[in-house]
Amino acid sequence: MHPLITATELRQRLDAAPAPLLLDCSFDLMDPTAGERAHAAGHLPGALYAHLDRDLSGPKSPRGSIDGGRHPLPTREVFAARAGQWGLRPGRLVVAYDAQGGCYAARAWWMLRWIGHAEVLVLDGGLAAWQAAGGALETVPPVAAEPAPPYPLGASTMPTVDAATLLSAPGARVVVDARAGERFRGEVEPLDAQAGHIPGARHRFFKDNLGPDGRFLPAEALRQRFASLGTEAARVVHQCGSGVTACHNLLAMEAAGLAGSALYPGSWSEWSADPARPVARST
Repeated sequence: MHPLITATELRQRLDAAPAPLLLDCSFDLMDPTAGERAHAAGHLPGALYAHLDRDLSGPKSPRGSIDGGRHPLPTREVFAARAGQWGLRPGRLVVAYDAQGGCYAARAWWMLRWIGHAEVLVLDGGLAAWQAAGGALETVPPVAAEPAPPYPLGASTMPTVDAATLLSAPGARVVVDARAGERFRGEVEPLDAQAGHIPGARHRFFKDNLGPDGRFLPAEALRQRFASLGTEAARVVHQCGSGVTACHNLLAMEAAGLAGSALYPGSWSEWSADPARPVARST
């Protein structure tokens, strides 16, 4: 299944039965309540709100910990229970969206695939594309879904890699860092313990997956850009600051027909917390 859906296609899906489950994943790392406020001010009809911290992450690592990072994954069982609370059952289409270029929606897409739910798409262009296509917004709170049992865990097609694995075999995998250039180079670090990047990592800013209209570039353009990594998708590991925007690069590779790469969930927030782990800078 191609991982993206246009606003026009989504409007057609909403007019059919059964309607997809919509998840508004809008968020702001600097203001964790901003996405929820924006959802209340206007969201796609019937969309539920998925909060990055509460719904799409496990508990943050305690201060001083070198494991986990700022947005660690919950267990698959915990997230399966959350999906059940949203009313998700096998076979039901989920469409995730946000107002930030798809980076938080991509996290929801990746996590649903991670627990074995294949029928999940990201709205290409997000909230802005929906409005540009004439889609209406609602301000009334969505009707709570009838809770379902925890989603039955299936085989995951979304592999992960941990810090120990990366440390044990440097160079065995191609690490791709999705953060902004100034953070990758080590010029600034507003969120994590140290500035810099994992030695040997390649830089691929997640926003470079988008065109000026905020939609993903065509598949062929994405394929050409990721071909510059010079390796097959199975050897690629994606990371970012805390394992969120890295999912945008994973989504872009999937849209380009390059499925199979892995996520380092702890990402730089975990890696940089341990002073014994090597750090590279290119300032």
